[in-house]
This record gives sequence, structure tokens and C-alpha cells, in this order.
Amino acid sequence: MKQPVRGAFDQGKAPKIACINAAKTPLGVDLDALIVAMQQFLDSCFVPVWGTPAKLIKASKPIKGTWAIVFLDNAEKAEYLGYHDLTPDGLPLSKVFVETTLNAKQKVSVTACHELAEMLVDPAINLWSDGPNGTMYAYEMCDAVEEVEFNINGIAMSDFVYPAYFEIFRKPKSAQFDYCKKITRPFQILSGGYSLVRKGATVKQVFGSSAKAKRFAKEVRTGHRSEYRKSLVKNSPLVLRSAIESRGPASYQ
Repeated sequence: MKQPVRGAFDQGKAPKIACINAAKTPLGVDLDALIVAMQQFLDSCFVPVWGTPAKLIKASKPIKGTWAIVFLDNAEKAEYLGYHDLTPDGLPLSKVFVETTLNAKQKVSVTACHELAEMLVDPAINLWSDGPNGTMYAYEMCDAVEEVEFNINGIAMSDFVYPAYFEIFRKPKSAQFDYCKKITRPFQILSGGYSLVRKGATVKQVFGSSAKAKRFAKEVRTGHRSEYRKSLVKNSPLVLRSAIESRGPASYQ
């Protein structure tokens, strides 16, 4: 593994994010229309909540000084084409695996929106929040609600959690916990969602339902944020092992 990235990026600035389609597999949505929808998602839905503005632009290759979202067929193509964890400038890069997404019967637009939201809040993929019973939850905005979606301009976008979701002192139904108002308490995981959870020296994938765990097990996760986050923890001297576990919503016993 390369040296882990532990820094922050472009603090106090609104980054530009180059959207690059390097996939041969059709996206199932027009890229120009998707960029417009994701920009509206940011401006109207996400930024008022999280305060992380960005400008999306279409590009054919990485642009100096910009972050990037690259659409690739699969993780193997990412390595072949030289797309790793960061852009050539050392800035954040998110990967959307088109073939893998479609094979899992998911929408590319939802996956792209998911990646966009999470890269803006935690670009170095190293933030955790204190959770119940001595746990820590990965600071990911869409994982717990990842199968909930809504439309912008007829294009499906991902639901996302609000900051209150990570505030353990919140009482049930005391605040808005996600955009689509499906979550009712902190650290709840919907039936179609999951979370990466740490407790002591153990890191586990916690699922909202056994059905989600089965669907998840069939996915090729190489190159995803969750795998990179686990690799950072695994290479920390404080962590001894990593495991995958299916449990009920937000329970860790």
C-alpha cells in the first residue's frame, strides 16, 4: 500500500471537480445532464446542509488544480488507466465503476452523487465519529441510506444524512437526520444501507438487513471508499484485524 493520505484539501475554498468519462460501458444517463443535476444537488440540497460548495466541470482528462470524479468500467480499468487514490496533483479523486454498478442493478447517477457527497465532506477518507457503546462510525454521508433516492431533473440522486445523524446526544425524531426524512435517530442504518464501524481493535461492516448483506457480498468492492478506509485502519498500529458482519440496524453488541 502507498503511504496513507491523512491531510485535508483546499480548506476554505470551493474546489472545481472535473467529471471524466473513461468508461466504454454506457452510463445509462447523459453525462452533461448528469453534471447539471449533480450541480443542482449540491447547490440546492447538499451545500445548505454541509457547507461544502464545489463547481462541477466536464473534462476528458485530469485538469491541474482540480479534484476529479472519473467514470470507469471497473476497478481493473482504474489501475490500467492510472487512476489510483488521488489525481496527478495529489488532490481528491472519486471513482464510479460503471460496469460494476450496473451489474449490481444500481444507477450510475446515484452512485456518482453518492461519491460526490462523500468526497466533499471527507476527501481524505479518514474521519470517524463517536458512536454508541464505545464505537466509532465512518463519517460517510450516504452509506446508511444508500438505496434511498430522489430525482432532480428526472435523474436519480442519492439520499444523504445530516450532521445531526452523527450527534449521539440527539433524541429520536428530535431533528432532521437525512434529506429524504427516512432516518429517525442518530446512527440508524436503513434496511438498504450499511456502515463501517470500529470498536477497539475491530472494524466491521454493519448492515441494516440480512438482505442488504447478501446483496453487498455479491458486489466487487475493490477501489471503493470503504475499502480504502479499511486499509488505512488496518495499517494503523492500533488496529489488529478487519471483519465483515451482518447485524440489525445500528446495533453493536
